[in-house]
Order: sequence, then C-alpha cells, then structure tokens
Amino acid sequence: MIKKRLTGLTSLIRFAVPALVMVTLAGFPVHAIAQDLALEPPFLRAKVESGELPPMAERLPAQPKIVDYAAEGKETGRYGGRLTTLLGKARDLRMMTVYSYVRLIGFNTNFELEPDLLESFVNEQDRIFTLTLRENHRWSDGHPFTTEDFRYWWEDVATNNKLNEGAVDSVMLADGQMPVVTVIDERTIRYEWPAPNPLFPLSIAKSSPLYIYMPAHYMKKFHEKYADPVELARLVQAENVSDWSSLHTRRGRMYRQENPDLPVLEAWQNTAYDATQRAVFTRNPYFHRVDPQGQQLPYLDEIIINMASTDVIPAKAGAGESDLQARYIRFDNYTFLKNAEETRNFFVHLWRNGVASQLALYPNLNVADETWAPIVQDVRFRRALSLGINREELNQQLYFGLAKPSANMPIPDSPLYSSDRQSQWTSYDPDAANALLDEMGLSERAPDGIRLLPDGRRMEIIVESAGENTEETDALQLIIFQWQKLGIKAFARPLQLELLRRRFLAGETLMTITSGMNIGLAAPELNPEELAPVSTAQPNWPIWGQYTETVGTVGELPPEGPALELLELYREWSTSSTDEQRRRIWNRMLDIYSDQVFSIGIVGQTIQPVVVNKSLRNLPAEGVYSWMPTAYFGVYRPDTFWFENQ
Repeated sequence: MIKKRLTGLTSLIRFAVPALVMVTLAGFPVHAIAQDLALEPPFLRAKVESGELPPMAERLPAQPKIVDYAAEGKETGRYGGRLTTLLGKARDLRMMTVYSYVRLIGFNTNFELEPDLLESFVNEQDRIFTLTLRENHRWSDGHPFTTEDFRYWWEDVATNNKLNEGAVDSVMLADGQMPVVTVIDERTIRYEWPAPNPLFPLSIAKSSPLYIYMPAHYMKKFHEKYADPVELARLVQAENVSDWSSLHTRRGRMYRQENPDLPVLEAWQNTAYDATQRAVFTRNPYFHRVDPQGQQLPYLDEIIINMASTDVIPAKAGAGESDLQARYIRFDNYTFLKNAEETRNFFVHLWRNGVASQLALYPNLNVADETWAPIVQDVRFRRALSLGINREELNQQLYFGLAKPSANMPIPDSPLYSSDRQSQWTSYDPDAANALLDEMGLSERAPDGIRLLPDGRRMEIIVESAGENTEETDALQLIIFQWQKLGIKAFARPLQLELLRRRFLAGETLMTITSGMNIGLAAPELNPEELAPVSTAQPNWPIWGQYTETVGTVGELPPEGPALELLELYREWSTSSTDEQRRRIWNRMLDIYSDQVFSIGIVGQTIQPVVVNKSLRNLPAEGVYSWMPTAYFGVYRPDTFWFENQ
C-alpha cells in the first residue's frame, strides 16, 4: 500500500509541472451549518452564548476545508477531551507545529499536495504562483487573515535589513533573483519569478515550513515602521532585548509557538507555557477545517505537553502518562511497552520508519585539523570506515534482526529506491578496509596496533553526538570495537545539540553520529537538499553549506569534485521544470552520494513503536513515521483524532 501511495506522489503532485495547474476544493454548504448551538463544540458554547465568540457559522471561512474521511479511512468523531503527550526539551515545542501540520498547501495521506489554508493554488510553469485565500478566514483572535499578512512579511520582514541582515531566504530566489510580488486583492496574491522555482511550493508544505505570512495586525506593534516609538522602546526594555528587531523576532516565532499572545492558524494555540514543565494548547475557535458532517475541527479541546527527561520518556509512556507517543521511543523499548500494554490503557502500534538510515555517521569534510582534513576528504578513508562496520551484528544486537543493513539511501518504498545504492560499500570486509587505509599511506602503526597519522599522532576519532538517546551510544560501542580491527581507536562524546552544531561548523568536530537523512521516501518532486552542501546544519560539510546558505557571503565553495557537482545538480533541480529532469537529477545525485560515502549509513527499514491510548480514534494502526513527507503524525491529521471514552 505504501508503494502505491508513493507512486501517487510521483504522478499526482502537479504543482511543479510546465503546464497551468489549479487545485481547489468544492465549497462546503455553509448555510447547512446550523446557527444554533447544535454543532458548536461544547468547550466554546458558553462563550458563544455570552456573545464573546460569534457562532460557528460565522467563525468558519465561507468555504472551509472539508476533510475527506472516505479517502482517509476516518470515522466521524465527537467533541471533547484532552490529549497528553511528552516532550524532552523546550525546543521540542516545535513538534506541535509539525504534528498539527497546518500549511498553505500540504500533503494528504496519499502524499499528494492540496490546498489547506488556501482555497486555491495556481502554478504556471513553476514560475508564477497565484494564491487565493479563503473568504472570511480568521486568525485565532478573530482578526481577518488576508493578503496584508503576506505583504507585511515580504515588504517589512523578509526584505528588511534589520530583521534579516539583507539576506532573503534562498527559497525566495530563482536564478538569484527575487520574485515580483503582486497583491491583487485582499484574498489573492501572486509571486512571479523570471525562472522556474519548484522549491517554492515544497517549502511552504514542508514539516518546517517557510512562513510567507505573519499576523500583521499583531506584529506591527513590534516594528519600528508602525509602532509608537515610546511604546516600542518600553517593550524592548521590558523584554530585556537589545533592540526592536530582537523583540520582533522573539514575539513572532510561528514555528516554535512560545508566545501565547501570537495569533495562529493552527488547530490549537499555546495558551499556557512553562519551558521546564508543560504547555497547554487549546482549540482555535476559528480553525478552518470541518468534518463531513459539518462539525468544526479539531475534535480535541486541548493538547497537554508535559516536559520530561528524554531518557525517562519510554518509562513514562509505559506507565500510561502519554496518550500518543513516538518521539524518544526506540525499538528496543518495544518489549517493555508491549508487556505494559496488558495492564495499561494503551496499544503499541508498529509503524514503518521513513528515514534513509536509522543512524548514520557523518565525517566532517570541513574539519579544521590540517592533518585530518585531507584524510577525511579522501573517499578511500570513508569507504574503509563503512566496510569496517559489521551491520548485521548491529542489526541483531540493537534491532533483533528486524532491520536491514543499509547505506544512507532511499528505502524500498521510494520510487527512487535502488538495491545497488542501498548496499554499496556496506558489506563487512575488514581486509578490504585495511587495504584501502594502507593504500592511502596510513600503514604505520603504534605498538598496540593503532595506525599513526602522517604527523605521528595516533589515529583516534572522537565521534560526537547530541546525546539524545542511548541507541547512538549502543551502536557506537559496537562500531568502536569493530574499527579497532582497522587500527582505528574511536571514542564517543555526547554533547548538547547547539554546542555540537557550533563545534562542527567551527571545524572542531571530526565526526558526528545522528539519525540518517530524511530521504527514505524520496521522490523526484521532493527537494534533494540533503544530498548537497546547502546548510550549516549539515555535519558532513557545514562550511560548504554555509557558503550556499549565505549566497557566498560566508563559508567556502566546495573544491572541484563530487561535492561541487552535487551542489551544481541541486541548483539545476532548483530551476527544473519537468518530472523527467528531476528524476534524472535525483538519480545522479544519489549515485554520487552513495559512491562517495559522504555519510555512512548503518541500518534501515526499522520499526517505530507508537504508544496510543486505547480510546483514541482516527489514528491508523499502520503508518509511516518520517519527517518528510508525513510530518510524523501530521498527514494523518491530529485535528481529526478523538477519544471514544472521554
């Protein structure tokens, strides 16, 4: 079934084709929504009766988004209840935005793009995009959602030097040029580039989307162009920030909803937040989706997020303290959770993991050490490290033999899957690995058998990680033992994520272990950005990625060779206009990345346990747990989840 759906992804995403495309949704007969309280969520009924809120028919857009229950295999639910889940740290609050997955356009459960917040989306040759908003759509505070919110973001935020240091997001550039943005009326806006920009629709549909709008009526209070100078200075001082731009940034974070006052378009809004303990998300009375019976979504009144140490989250989930939990749950927790299922009020579903490799090693090709740099940049070294890993042993020890040894490549469900690429340089062959290292001239060894670097130092590799789970530690212990047979001494060092990112960008980190790439379900229409140096967040080439990210103002361009070719292919994809072009580019990039072992995959096709309250409905028992394109739970629409017994 998954492969069928992914075939749909390849053939049915039609925002990025050279023809004129329009996708819209038939209007819901709003007149059928009763003006009385019959369909009102009980949670809001008192406010409607008192006049604090208008009735539901007036809160909904003229054409609300009707969720297709027949296509998605859902059943009509009932209002009420609160869902509790667990997160590990303050920055995890962004998961609420990922899970709820409310986008201008977004993927459905067939992995097709369709309008969501938008009433319609018109694509002309991947160059001209016309967006039409829903009539009478409103922010969570009741203020109209109009093209003024898009104009404000573009003119007063995105292109404001004080807020973005003059650097427009690269997604908004096509062939290095910004779009002509035309506000046609209060519901219609057009973006026109001189060259194709297939990144644009994908970027606003991503799990971490590019927000091309902001609640202008709220944010203008923190902008020097609109705010009273005296009041703005007072707010800056009260917030203890350096200037108005810092205040504006802090108050306007839409991805990580830390500001309870910020109006949202999500199903739930943050109404109470304590970074160390919990957050309470309450239903948005102006949410734009309805079920087939005309009931306004979401069904659930509240989402409660409790903060807990990541290492105790599996135990807390097993004790019944979470109604829906997959984050920080590993496959080796399955036996414990399955046993607890017998006495607790939850099921443990097993979903397919959509990452390319459950774990992967990322040698830093931009390491600052002058001795190590040419070694890490030599493909023979990376191949040797990969050949020196006994993946089958790791599979048996950590995944009970249920995973598959794999490079960091697309999984079989992907239309771009290749068994040759998935197995390339993954066989356990320490003799071949040693021969490659000797061929590099690294044959000198210390008395204990550890190889020596050209400057006489021992070949010792510190593998750093964000330290978020013991799975990485357990895998590293086995890899460390296996690499000793190559004459390499390795050590594990857990760090805070922000420190880790600063270190590998500074060239201080030699190697990182973390999850594999999110290209497990790769398709030609999806962005191949993970395969090329485009971001400082990529641990294998952060300085090259910085060059791309900053349009050449900081960082370094990759030297002539495979990494530069990947970057050039990525840029070619970014201005492509046909499916045939994109498939060719993707396949070439995958061939290069796999052959060059720019990251070292370990095992793939793993299973993700999902702890689910036995009373929770409309969450499928089988699903794909991935960052893209599923946004973890996002495409399964948590706004349709409901409790049978609450």
